Amino acid sequence: MHARRSLPISRRRLLQAGSLALGGLSLSDVLAAQHASGVANSDRAVILVWLYGGPTQLETYDLKPLAPTEYRSLFSPIATNVPGIDICELLPLQAKLADKFALVRSLHHKMSSHSDGHIEVLTGKTPTRPDPSSTSVSEHPDFGMVASKLLGAERRGMPPYVALPHPVLYTRPAYLGVEHKPFVGGADAFQRSGGLSDERLADRRKLTRQFDRFQAGLDLGGSMGASETFREMAFDMLVNPRIAEAFDFEREDPAVAERYGRHRWGRSCLQARRLAEAGAAVTTVVFNTPDDGEQFTNWDDHGANAGRPGHFANYVRVRLPYMDQALSALIEDIYARGLDRRVMVIAMGEFGRTPRISYYAPKDAHGRDHWPDAYTALVSGGGLRMGQAVGATNAKAEYPTERPYTPQDMLATIYRHLGIDYTRAFEDYFGRPVHILSDAQPIAELI
Repeated sequence: MHARRSLPISRRRLLQAGSLALGGLSLSDVLAAQHASGVANSDRAVILVWLYGGPTQLETYDLKPLAPTEYRSLFSPIATNVPGIDICELLPLQAKLADKFALVRSLHHKMSSHSDGHIEVLTGKTPTRPDPSSTSVSEHPDFGMVASKLLGAERRGMPPYVALPHPVLYTRPAYLGVEHKPFVGGADAFQRSGGLSDERLADRRKLTRQFDRFQAGLDLGGSMGASETFREMAFDMLVNPRIAEAFDFEREDPAVAERYGRHRWGRSCLQARRLAEAGAAVTTVVFNTPDDGEQFTNWDDHGANAGRPGHFANYVRVRLPYMDQALSALIEDIYARGLDRRVMVIAMGEFGRTPRISYYAPKDAHGRDHWPDAYTALVSGGGLRMGQAVGATNAKAEYPTERPYTPQDMLATIYRHLGIDYTRAFEDYFGRPVHILSDAQPIAELI
């Protein structure tokens, strides 16, 4: 542990936090909206590890070693510490922790583009017009935005919804209001870099006010305006030592940080645990590119996708060890710190991949395409029943054959953990009631 230092936020970090990643909200906007809601908060938290692009179920958690060659996983299954549950050989750290997670192997929906898949899985609403170009945006808020609205005030000083290192794509708060966008922190947005004198702190207070006035001047509709009171509250939040500590990696045990991994995914997962522990209700961690030195490592595993040469297995082989290290450390840490009832961890993407491997000429590339008809989610903590595989798919991982569940059912499970009544309705832009979820039940095997 390092000794406490005063006023830890540098000029650059203060600007990053104040601007919320160039186009997000100011902290004063977030705080004002939370205060206005007047809804009591909850002590529960959710961390969503978002596997952007759609991970292959056959190379992660639903291998089919007896399937025909053109279907079966490219890797071998290994036993976990729970008899009867096998996962990919490239996930040995998670294999040791299977008693601390559950695999829901029977998730499915019908949206086969990235944007529509995001919308379906994160909002629980089926897009009215499917968009194969993956450029659509949601007409409804995602579950983090709903949590921001309903869980109200600042959650012991923390914004209720945080995105690391950037927000998930394609969703927007819509009729809930822009104040419920996620706070975009970055994996080390508040990392300390020396103290501030009283004189320099006063300069930054003026700078914060100037930024808010500039932003308000650009907001012709007035929806982003915030009172002087909330600008002051936002500034106080920025310099609050307890909140700064939640973002400060220097205060973390080096052995713990090493276990997560000193790469983007590891830092983000460690940050998410710290934020959940400090009071954030929902934190999303986007697993896109794990490290600055790695390219083409999102989960969109078409053959020859984005210029990738050769076989997609080469990129899966690079990606999975990063994921295994970061996710297993997060799960282990949640349990070691006694947070496993408070904090629920989910790892999933917008869909799975085609069971049949595709061949792309002339680049001699192999891959799997989009497949929403069957995919797997990993769930850990939340006081739920762990050490099990829920549901099953057929011999080629094409369709659920046991206990089929939808994204709405997964969201109902998440809302239940957060203490949110997912049957309640909001009013849309025209005053019409819109239920959070229209047809969903929590996943029975987990609760």
